[in-house]
Amino acid sequence: MRDLTTGKPAKQILLFLLPILIGNILQLTYSLVDTRVVGSVLGDSALAAVGATTSLSTMVIGFLQGLTNGFAVIIARFFGAGDQQGLKRSAAASVTLAFGVSLTLTVLTVAFLHRILDVLHVGADIYSMSYNYIIVIFAGMTVSMLYNLCAAMLRAIGDSVTPLIFLGISVVLNIFGDLFCICVLDMGVRGAAVATVAAQLFATLLCLLFIRKSYEVLHIKKQDFVFSGALVKELLGCGLSMGFMGCLVNIGSVALQTGINTLGNDYIVAHTAARKITELFMLLFGVIGTTMATYSGQNFGAGRMDRVREGVRAALTITFIWCGFVLLCSYTIAPVLIRMVTGTNNPTVIAAATSYLKFDTLLYWVTAIIIVLRNTMQGIGDHVTPIISSSVECIGKIILVNLLVAPFGYWGIIVAEPITWCFMVIPLIVQYLRNPMLKKPLVREQHQ
Repeated sequence: MRDLTTGKPAKQILLFLLPILIGNILQLTYSLVDTRVVGSVLGDSALAAVGATTSLSTMVIGFLQGLTNGFAVIIARFFGAGDQQGLKRSAAASVTLAFGVSLTLTVLTVAFLHRILDVLHVGADIYSMSYNYIIVIFAGMTVSMLYNLCAAMLRAIGDSVTPLIFLGISVVLNIFGDLFCICVLDMGVRGAAVATVAAQLFATLLCLLFIRKSYEVLHIKKQDFVFSGALVKELLGCGLSMGFMGCLVNIGSVALQTGINTLGNDYIVAHTAARKITELFMLLFGVIGTTMATYSGQNFGAGRMDRVREGVRAALTITFIWCGFVLLCSYTIAPVLIRMVTGTNNPTVIAAATSYLKFDTLLYWVTAIIIVLRNTMQGIGDHVTPIISSSVECIGKIILVNLLVAPFGYWGIIVAEPITWCFMVIPLIVQYLRNPMLKKPLVREQHQ
């Protein structure tokens, strides 16, 4: 366990985020390998079938991940306050609520899957394969939720290393599972989904066994399932806020994609390449967000609002240094990275993707502020401001796509996100500076 309420904030933040960063790199690596296996073995049509539902699965699974991370923020507060009974009851309530939400989503998505695929305009030639893939992912949604909940609870008490180890095992199993299910069992695209769910199930069992053996503080007993309405309200407030926050961002990204799809194949390929590189460039942002939610949650629980402010400054310093590094990359090796991702020498593709990266990375520092402040606000109990900020992002992208793509083509897409970032950061900065909790040195006295 790592107590984030003591020690130098910058050091504690770095030590906590490094395992999460490595884990995200592992996930990105798996995503690339999975794409290569499906494309190489099953062909472009199978890869298109999986890709046709990626935004849908990312949105739904991302919602559950945000939900469990939100629950973990509340657990982190009790841990920071040294309240073991409150921690156990919040963990028990988190398990109950997470199972209820994931099972409800599973029933709804499976029952209405055909209608959902029709709304997504999945082509007739790949419809069957898309259905076979995504129905397995949705049927195994509760397994994904349980793994994310276990990992989030471990991070809430300061252990970000163990989830990394189990994630690494899961990634390796997933890759070999892909090869076995697709090449040996000849299961087609469904095999890729089965391998994913099976690997997550194994990682979940490892997490549960480790918690049982090593962390008595997370052992949940029958009496812990007695919790108040106020606790449930607090958990749902934070969990749903973080879950919907991710959903709104994904909805905005889907809106951008609808505009891109009207520009022709060259620009679709260019944007796909640019977004893949962007995922790499923005890896640290997601990690720092998870870290700051836990860090601020623990220190809020301990009454150390002075450390929350120090942590925000440290996190911004770390991300600004990263922004400088990715800006240098975009202005030096962007064309090389684009060729590596796409395998193309098409000048239109390379020029468009390079322009996207060069312009957007100029304003990554705005995104850094957004991620740090948004997750800090979640950690100290403000669940409204991050939702407002995410809503501005979603609405802004939809409006700008409709206004800018027709007259400016792909440049309308390039400038849409940075313009939106500049608008959505304003309510976050204002609320952070106005928050009365952050003006107090201490809320509780036990850490003086």
